[in-house]
Amino acid sequence: NNNRLEGGGFMKKTVSFSSSLSEKKISSAADCIHSMVEGSELKKIRTNSRVYQRYYLLDTGLQALCWEPSKKESDKARISLASIREVRTGRNTETFRTSGVYEQISEDCAFSIIYGEIYESLDLVANSAEVANIWVTGLRYLMQYGKHALDMLASSQDSLRLVWLEQLFSSAADSDRQEGMEEGIHLQSAIKLIQTVNPGVSSGKVEHRFKELIERNELVTKQEFIEVFHDFCTRPEIYFLLVQFSSNKEFLDTKDLMRFLEAEQGMAQVSEETSLMLIQSHEPSEEGKQQGYLSLDGFTSYLTSVECHLFDREHHTVFQDMSHPLSHYYINSSHNTYLIEDQFRGPSDISGYIRALKMGCRCVEVDVWDGPDEEPVVCTGHTLSPPLALRCVLEAIGKFAFVASEYPLIICIENHCSHQQQKVMWQHLVRILGKKLYTDPPDEGESYLPSPHDLRHRILLKGKKLGPGSDDEDGEVSEEDEGAEMCQRMKAANTNPLHIPPKRFKLLKELSDLVTLCCSVSFIDFITSSETQEPWEMCSFHESLAVRLAGESPGDFVNHNKHFLSRVYPSPMRIDSSNMNPQDLWKCGCQIVSMNFQTAGLMMDLNTAWFRQNGNCGYVLRPAIMRQEVSYFSADTRDTVPGVSPQLLHVKVISGQNLPKPRGSGAKGDVVDPYVYVEIHGIPADCTERRTRTVTQNGDNPIFDESFEFQINLPELAMVRFVVLDDDFIGDEFIGQYTIPLECLQPGYRHVPLQSLTGEELPHAKLFVHVALTNRRGGGKPHKRGLSVRKARKGRNYPALRDLGVRAVDDVFKMAAPLLREATDLKENMQNSVAVFRELCGVSVVANLMQCVLALGSRVSGPDGAPLLLFDLRDHYPTLEPQGPVPDVLRRVVSTYEMMVQASRAVIELSDGIYDRILHIQTMAMEFHEKLQILAAKEGLKGRKVSRALESFSWNITILKGQADLLKHAKAEVQENMKQVHDAALTGNLTKENLKPRFSLYCIKL
Repeated sequence: NNNRLEGGGFMKKTVSFSSSLSEKKISSAADCIHSMVEGSELKKIRTNSRVYQRYYLLDTGLQALCWEPSKKESDKARISLASIREVRTGRNTETFRTSGVYEQISEDCAFSIIYGEIYESLDLVANSAEVANIWVTGLRYLMQYGKHALDMLASSQDSLRLVWLEQLFSSAADSDRQEGMEEGIHLQSAIKLIQTVNPGVSSGKVEHRFKELIERNELVTKQEFIEVFHDFCTRPEIYFLLVQFSSNKEFLDTKDLMRFLEAEQGMAQVSEETSLMLIQSHEPSEEGKQQGYLSLDGFTSYLTSVECHLFDREHHTVFQDMSHPLSHYYINSSHNTYLIEDQFRGPSDISGYIRALKMGCRCVEVDVWDGPDEEPVVCTGHTLSPPLALRCVLEAIGKFAFVASEYPLIICIENHCSHQQQKVMWQHLVRILGKKLYTDPPDEGESYLPSPHDLRHRILLKGKKLGPGSDDEDGEVSEEDEGAEMCQRMKAANTNPLHIPPKRFKLLKELSDLVTLCCSVSFIDFITSSETQEPWEMCSFHESLAVRLAGESPGDFVNHNKHFLSRVYPSPMRIDSSNMNPQDLWKCGCQIVSMNFQTAGLMMDLNTAWFRQNGNCGYVLRPAIMRQEVSYFSADTRDTVPGVSPQLLHVKVISGQNLPKPRGSGAKGDVVDPYVYVEIHGIPADCTERRTRTVTQNGDNPIFDESFEFQINLPELAMVRFVVLDDDFIGDEFIGQYTIPLECLQPGYRHVPLQSLTGEELPHAKLFVHVALTNRRGGGKPHKRGLSVRKARKGRNYPALRDLGVRAVDDVFKMAAPLLREATDLKENMQNSVAVFRELCGVSVVANLMQCVLALGSRVSGPDGAPLLLFDLRDHYPTLEPQGPVPDVLRRVVSTYEMMVQASRAVIELSDGIYDRILHIQTMAMEFHEKLQILAAKEGLKGRKVSRALESFSWNITILKGQADLLKHAKAEVQENMKQVHDAALTGNLTKENLKPRFSLYCIKL
């Protein structure tokens, strides 16, 4: 019955099936099986890296998988469904991993069929992730129900969704019905019903679809309503996710939902009650609520709710320790806050201050000049921007200073006033801001500023201060004048301007006394600052100078910012109010990077997102490596950071919803051709971007199904940005974006609310993504990850300590070398053994141990359905025991599991001792810190060699502390891993009967 076509091709089988795959949205096993009977082109991967294109289809009796053309006789070019042991997603078999084409295969399009007595694998790649999902879902369904599959499919039409839709339709029909009217509901009522479930869909599109079906009277029949509902409210990608966890049912029960919440969403302490509460909140059908079932529509409702937002809700409130010194925080800062457009001609407005303060800004700028009628005004001098009365500006600041945050507000005063108007300025400041002004003199003995917590509800003035010689009278100070610099630059755009020294002016003593913790001083160089600068003195850096220092002396800049506040203001050449990239300065520890809040775009997106991570309070604690008194960090590193464990971020962009036409774009009518960029912003080693393919002519629910992997070397400074663009040959146009600090990402399946260019949320426009963070597994191409622990150790990178050239100190550090090797071996042996076990479980690199054990559960059934492997949970470490003879492949699973437990046990038993010894050596070394320069001189070191010795000392201390911390994290990782094995064994019914678990190691607190 295979009809050959001319040219040697094969004619596809036809089935009585309403529409083809590309037109029909898959939402049931029946849809998948119809599609499989019709057949698909799939690529077969062989161990020799050969790739064969074949046409695969299900025989009409649903008993076997066949393929054509094949050199084998037709009875051999088939696999009986009864012989299939497992259907595995992704590139997760030995054949895939060792294939030379591994890198070219999409994880989302690959799947494997494990069959027969010796667990052979048929490794296939589909042309799209949707086709792969159809085959995986259909085959798993047929495996589950065997010869009853046809009966199950026939009865599955009576689903939760249909019953619910019929009730929905009937109640609408009852309220619409009039005397003598036929059965049906009004078109407008039908449209509203669809929009209650999918509010983002346009009424025009729904109306057009109904009108294609309606035959007469503008009345919609039940069948027409159900068909259109299916078109607009079905998301196949969510259906495929549901069946992964539902044991091939058309709904999730409470146990399925528990598994999903724990294994995928990373939710802790999940019970069946948690699942039931969730079902009651999201399941639309009464029947589902009563029986504790979550249908496709209920699951969609849950996944699009705030509970599944990408942003971790814990970060909506102040999340960080606010008791560190002020210099240890990034501070949300605005430049020329009074301007609402450009720097030179644009209007000034009080609203600039109000908007910035409401957005959580904690540092505003006030340029004060002499005004008419003895009233000082706020404006940029030497420009055409109109002035504002200082009194009005201060009243707005006083009113809104602590609306968004209780933490201190810094007002940068740029004073250009005459003596007389300085008196008026002083009177306004004292009268309007009153007790909020912080005027206590700094504590002379302190090395650091007070903390944001100590300074809550206080306003600090930043400005010039008279020197100690001017105790009783006014004195002269140098003027700060960014506006004059901008003017000079504009005039001298085509010449080489001379450096003009700042003018001096007389400063009022009372005004000087209001400045206490933020006293402006000029920057000379880092050595001068380290010798003479006080903690309450701060330098302002022109953007160009700051960027140059960041490039030339990144380590010195970081060390400077441990003690002192640094403010960076935009280049005067940015007349259009464009913004610098704040991360270029944050990576050097600069706390106050002044942004033009009025200018939307990438830089402002980064700034807004960054400060969202700590309750939007305007303060974000800097990474520990940039705060510790002795630590080495170079902002320009293009490699891993000493003492910090890199992480792998895995992002799968699954789909988009309700993507609007770009604003002002009319070239293509209503058509959108979207694609997505995933960008990483952070230290130079982390900055990168990847893009999906373009989905043509679909803004309603484009399916991307593409996975990306990023190595993040300094997670604490990294941000992820999703940008959606419309592919257009004239020039791609912006649709929406969302930016989020890495620390705020929630793992699992998440929706991303897209924002417009100006930062407002786009109604109903979202991306659907899967996110996971894992440890970096050292070296080698991905398909060579299955190396044994012994082999992997050969190419292992051990942390290297540096020689200072000071014998006494070097001798102490040398004591740590064997301990660091031991710590690295312990940690990496454990992580490699987990990776090998994960591979044998046939799951992807992003899977945790709970997912590994649950996946194992699906394939350990013997001929009678009883599990061949079971866990004994009575010991501190769960043991995996064969229940009688098992095939080779499962014996390997048991032995790898035992290796993993052995490596994990070593971490628990040995890590504390090594940790204490490393910290003891660090303490011994720190005793040399104060006298290091004297010791270096005694050894004959001079000049650059002394600087290098000091830098090497910081490097070594950073390595010791970092490796000790990583060992502590490895212990916590083992405890979490063993807990996941334990919980998954219980959830997956893989435990020996009547063997209750004892008190175990994952109950022990670190």
